[in-house]
Amino acid sequence: MTRTRQIALTWILLASGISILWGSCVGPSANKWVDFRAIYYGTRCLMERHNPYNVSELDRVYRTAEGERPSESAQAHQSVTLYVNLPTTFIFIAPFAMLPWGSALLLWMTITAVLFILAAFLMWDIGARYAPKVSLLLICILLANCEMIFGGGNTAGIAVSLCLVTVWCFIKDRFVPAGILCLAISLAIKPHDAGLVWLYFLLAGRVYRKRALQSFFITAVIALSAFLWVSHVAPHWMQDWNSNLSTISAHGGINEPGPASVTSRYGYMVIDLQSAISIFRDDPRIYNPVSYAICGALLLVWMARTLRLSFSPSRAWLALATIVPLTILVTYHRPWDAKLLLLTIPACAMLWAVGGPIRWIAFLVTTAGVVLTADIPLTILVILTRDLRISTAGLPGQMLKAMLMRPAPLVLLAMGIFYLWIYLHREPERG
Repeated sequence: MTRTRQIALTWILLASGISILWGSCVGPSANKWVDFRAIYYGTRCLMERHNPYNVSELDRVYRTAEGERPSESAQAHQSVTLYVNLPTTFIFIAPFAMLPWGSALLLWMTITAVLFILAAFLMWDIGARYAPKVSLLLICILLANCEMIFGGGNTAGIAVSLCLVTVWCFIKDRFVPAGILCLAISLAIKPHDAGLVWLYFLLAGRVYRKRALQSFFITAVIALSAFLWVSHVAPHWMQDWNSNLSTISAHGGINEPGPASVTSRYGYMVIDLQSAISIFRDDPRIYNPVSYAICGALLLVWMARTLRLSFSPSRAWLALATIVPLTILVTYHRPWDAKLLLLTIPACAMLWAVGGPIRWIAFLVTTAGVVLTADIPLTILVILTRDLRISTAGLPGQMLKAMLMRPAPLVLLAMGIFYLWIYLHREPERG
């Protein structure tokens, strides 16, 4: 390992250490690792032959194991017992659910940390070819703002990391079987995080399409196994799942993107495009179609361009830098899913190496995307704007409120448009 790599790895470990340490302190006091708690007890519920999608059955298993938790908020309790994760999650959580809570949590967090650090280093390995210092700066900013992953134990930490490892394996053409397996697992756990990345390799053609199809086949086998397991234990699980999804997405629900959501004034707010459009019209019949139309139009242009181009690493990084913001914008996502922005750093580094004004535009846009989806800046923003009263009677007031209270989706949209423009008109090579 060269001295440059040693320095980079040291900074990556330090930045990750901030999030791991801070998240470990926040976990038992505030979040109580609520996301991992949900999948852990949901899986235990299934393993005890109960329906995890039935609120009363899961609540019974949860209370039997944990007892009464008077300090637990209603929101946190609902996040655990209103189970909405895909059945495929049970396959991967089952080994953890066999362990006592403390051991399972420690193992989960250790694996999350190792995979996340590995994924970040691999992204630096690509970006360092063009601009090592810029790549390291952006990666460290992002890594120092992952407290929610380590404080909540969300599956995004592992799903996003595996997706990043896959991209490195495919584009570098190294450890390809491992990359295929990583993509399959990422798709099975969080398809709304890895789905459009998978789509890129499917459209890229040649050997990459074969790899994408192999990953999809493995995911399909996992999904079928999970479906059979859950259906055998709880034949009516799908109706309960749909009911839970409707509850958390309803007006004022914990996953609703609108301003009435109980999580809209927290650092872990929903950051999809619907959350910004809802400021102008808090009606899902409006903000959903508008969001899908905007993202769909950009996605169609991106797909057409990808199908026309032959594969090259520089084109791949630009294509991925375009698709990552669209991934976060098009449907339900929270800041921990936005760690997928690590995939935009190699493209930013390439543009930095090109020089000229474009390097600064790329750097500023990418930095804004990383910072405004980061845990600490988002929390500070929420605190500063929590008591702010802005009239939304007119368009200027609505625009101001959207910029102050929902900056993440707006900057992600700008980021997606910028990289799409570059993808359509330029192909930077190493300077």
